[in-house]
Amino acid sequence: MLWRGILQVMKMLQPVKDGVRAGMRRIARVLNTISGGKLHPNTVTIIGFLMHVPITWLLAARHPLWAALFLIIFGLFDTLDGELARLQKRSSAGGMLLDASTDRMKEVLIYTGIAAYFNVLYPDFVIWPVAALGASLCVSYVKAKGEAAVASGASVPHDKLNRMFKDGLLTFEVRMALLVIGLLTGTLPWVVVAIAILAGYTALQRLVTISRALES
Repeated sequence: MLWRGILQVMKMLQPVKDGVRAGMRRIARVLNTISGGKLHPNTVTIIGFLMHVPITWLLAARHPLWAALFLIIFGLFDTLDGELARLQKRSSAGGMLLDASTDRMKEVLIYTGIAAYFNVLYPDFVIWPVAALGASLCVSYVKAKGEAAVASGASVPHDKLNRMFKDGLLTFEVRMALLVIGLLTGTLPWVVVAIAILAGYTALQRLVTISRALES
C-alpha cells in the first residue's frame, strides 16, 4: 500500500511542481519590484536554509504537523531563489553551489530531527533516518561527481551542467514531498524506510546514466 502511494505521489508531483514554479515566478516578480531588484537570490537561499533549524527542533520535540507546515513553506524557497535568479539574470556557478550545498545541509538537519523523534516514539526505526540520509547524500554526490567529470572534458555552461543527471526515481523534491506526507499522515517511519531504499536505487540509476554518458 505504501509503495503504491509513493508511486502515485511521484506521478502527481510534476504538475504540482509546474504549478508551484508558476506561482513562485509571480511572487519573485512582486518581491523584485518591492525591493527594487535588491533582494539577492542567495539571501532567499540562506533564509530558507536557516529556517530548517527550527524545523529540526519541531521534529525533535515531536510536533510533526508544525514541522510539515514549515517544511512546505520554506521548501518553496528552493523554487523562489531560482526564479528570482532567472528574473534578475543572476544565475551563476556560485549560486548553484550555494543552493546545492544548503540542500544537503537541510537534509542533515531534517534527518537529525527525525532520528531524535524516532528515538522516543519509534526506537525500532531509529537507524533508518541514518540510512535515508546516507542514501540521499549518495544521490547528490554521484550527480556532483558526474558533472565534474563531464565538465573536465568539455566546456559546458553551468546552468546546463546543473540540469545534467537530475533524473532518477527519488530526486530531492520527491524526498521532501514524501517526508511532508509522512508527517501529515502519521506514516513517517515507513516513509523514511522507503526513502532509504529508493534513494539508494536512485544513486545507482544516476551512476549508470553518468557512466554511459562518459563512455559515449
